[in-house]
Amino acid sequence: MIKLVLTGLWVCAVTLASVYFSVQTATAPVISPDDAKKAQQELVKGESINVPVIANGQVTGYFLTRISFMMEKGKATALQIPLPELTTDELFSLLVGNNAIDISHTQNFDIAAFRSDLKKRMNERLGGDYVAEVLIEQLDYLSKEETHGGESIGKKTVKPVKIVPEAAAAKVPIE
Repeated sequence: MIKLVLTGLWVCAVTLASVYFSVQTATAPVISPDDAKKAQQELVKGESINVPVIANGQVTGYFLTRISFMMEKGKATALQIPLPELTTDELFSLLVGNNAIDISHTQNFDIAAFRSDLKKRMNERLGGDYVAEVLIEQLDYLSKEETHGGESIGKKTVKPVKIVPEAAAAKVPIE
């Protein structure tokens, strides 16, 4: 009789355990590969950089930029080259003397091409696949006339031309 009761308890315990683990695995959230990849990345904040626009041997205005990067955790600290200085150098190489951005037609600026070109150039300079994503926080243009040639502005408030609309910059999620 005792053997029968113990066998019944054992069958109940095994049944309850199998139902519990079946429900747990069925309701567990499925982690997508993109989410797993993003969990391995960290945001490396960029600094504000002013890049002059040179045309016909003269400075015609300035790009006001702040660009951040998504990198694998730990890779940013392992870099031998300081990231802000490298970013400044690449932005100067990309924007100065290059007709990548036509100030008279800012609505035609290709944000995706700018990001992919900067990512490619940064990874080439770093010697590996360090930069996973380029995040544009600010990319504005301020003409030399609006700065009054370096004089104090006085009463007039100057607003820079938005190259990257805030809606386009906000599309990239920052975690």
